[in-house]
Amino acid sequence: MNILIAGGTGFVGQALTAYFAQKGYHMYILTRNAQKQEHHRYIHYVQWLTNEANPLEQLPSIDVVINLAGESINSGRWNDARKRTIVESRLQATEAIYDLIAQMPKKPSVVIQASAIGIYGTSLHETFTERHNKVGTDFLAETVKKWEEAGQRIESLGVRTVFMRFGIILGKHGGALPRIVLPYKWLIGGTIGSGQQWMSWVHIDDVVGVVDFAIRNGNISGPVNVTAPQPVTMKQFGKTVANILHRPHWLPVPSFSLQLLLGEMSMLVLEGQRVIPEKLLQAGYRFSFPTIDRALANILQS
Repeated sequence: MNILIAGGTGFVGQALTAYFAQKGYHMYILTRNAQKQEHHRYIHYVQWLTNEANPLEQLPSIDVVINLAGESINSGRWNDARKRTIVESRLQATEAIYDLIAQMPKKPSVVIQASAIGIYGTSLHETFTERHNKVGTDFLAETVKKWEEAGQRIESLGVRTVFMRFGIILGKHGGALPRIVLPYKWLIGGTIGSGQQWMSWVHIDDVVGVVDFAIRNGNISGPVNVTAPQPVTMKQFGKTVANILHRPHWLPVPSFSLQLLLGEMSMLVLEGQRVIPEKLLQAGYRFSFPTIDRALANILQS
């Protein structure tokens, strides 16, 4: 199988590349700096988004396209310029993927398009499944809405498209977890904000498993919530981290201090939503890490 991936050098992209390469699939990673990358028997780097690049000349027939490309939402304070970069990077990459697929003589069987549960907006009381059509009104919700709308053009090419609405992805070597865990290692961990905000999370191994599952199951299309079936409150999450690390959970982090420090970006930890992966459960996907206890024990004790 030949898989084309944009955003292959990020946290999720690296996990997917390693997994599929180990299965003997050929991974073609779109990058602006292909010449600087070390090629592997099953991992190939393809120049794109530069004036001289024509990826089609460097590619065989592609079976699957995975688009994860976009500026990180949590690597800088959200001023106006940063917001534009976050939005435009996603739209430009998705448009480039559309143009590339449109030119392919043989279309891929499926496109896996990154998305996020941020599209639902935030709530302390509501539960969100893929049947929830209302879009939130905050910056993240509006960003994801535009992102998915750009990806829907790919469906017009006759290609099955799956929008992976990722929750908070937990892993040892990337994502939010290392920063969340750090205060506990320093013995100053505690509840963030009210602690009642929902955290819809997923283990990185299940992210990989869900992508593989969606590739192999032709009935899966459209939005898919990629979250574990048992979301937790931020307070529950913190106490679980403390128990596994044998550290105290005692020093609260007030909402106002995070708002002063992070500005609008503080919503990433002060607000949340309770999201259920209804489509995956109905399709028969079995989570390797359905509970936060098992997920954190696997990551923090390994």
